Amino acid sequence: MQKVRLADIAQQLGVSTVTVHNALSGRKGVSDQMRAKILKTAKEMGYEASSAKKKKETEKAWNIGVLIAENYLAQHATYYWKMYQEFALAAVEKQCYTTIEALKKDAEIHTLEIPDAFRGNKVDALAVIGEIDNRYIQKLRQQMQIPLVFLDFYNYEIASDAVVADNFHAMYQMTELLFAQGLEDLAFIGSIDVTSSIMDRFCGFMKAMIAHHKTVADEWMIRDRDEMGNIGFELPQYMPQAFVCNCDLIAGMLIAKLKAAGYRVPEDISVVGFDNFVYPGYTDMKITTYEVDMKAMTKTALDKILKQLRAPGRSRSMDVISGHIRWKNSVKMK
Repeated sequence: MQKVRLADIAQQLGVSTVTVHNALSGRKGVSDQMRAKILKTAKEMGYEASSAKKKKETEKAWNIGVLIAENYLAQHATYYWKMYQEFALAAVEKQCYTTIEALKKDAEIHTLEIPDAFRGNKVDALAVIGEIDNRYIQKLRQQMQIPLVFLDFYNYEIASDAVVADNFHAMYQMTELLFAQGLEDLAFIGSIDVTSSIMDRFCGFMKAMIAHHKTVADEWMIRDRDEMGNIGFELPQYMPQAFVCNCDLIAGMLIAKLKAAGYRVPEDISVVGFDNFVYPGYTDMKITTYEVDMKAMTKTALDKILKQLRAPGRSRSMDVISGHIRWKNSVKMK
């Protein structure tokens, strides 16, 4: 069988060989959409990186299933689609394949049905991106005796490998950032009972508030979504000096609401977010935020899976991945 070259993939897609090389090697300069398209085409054409040839006879090309709840793939929640793309790219670099399935809400809550693509030993391991119902996780563990890794959430009741952002300390830092600018009357936007990530971020927020002997008015504890993941919230009657938002999507929606109500950001009210991700349909509002290191998270999750596959029965743990504060234009400076 003739070897598939980078030039063959480039010709198939009508792009340059450099673009294909950059996409497959994880370099910058390629859009997320084009990178995903190149990865898919390379897989379909049977492209094999040179490093893979050396390992072909000694190491299996693992097929890793990826499960994401459908509500995370809705119009606004493309953050997890980006996370999947990073995971898929990391898998290609390790000569692995990925099979993605969207978990329907009815299956997650009621039928607990496992996707057909994951049944009958069709995948060697499973990565779950984004928090899902505990009962469904239990079903997965009962029916699928394969390595299971949680990405961007954890579950202590059902011990397993997990990789999460440093939600607690990161939001503590973001809140301290506001205090450092003399902003002390703070509101928090996020439904803390919906995901462990939002809860951890709220706890980090509260640590800073307690350290400064501050309380949060009931009106300034604002839910942003229901248990089904449907997003929506209203502005409080009395405004704080600043809002701490559990993610940049909510921060962007908040800024739009504030401007519509006649408030200036940051001159009148400051806003901070979390994740440093610009959602489709929202221009870059230059939100001061905490950037999640998505590449490090996905690579760590993949490494956990590969270690389990190569050494079944190894001990499991949760890895916390730190990111960075990104100063932008949504906080009023002293």
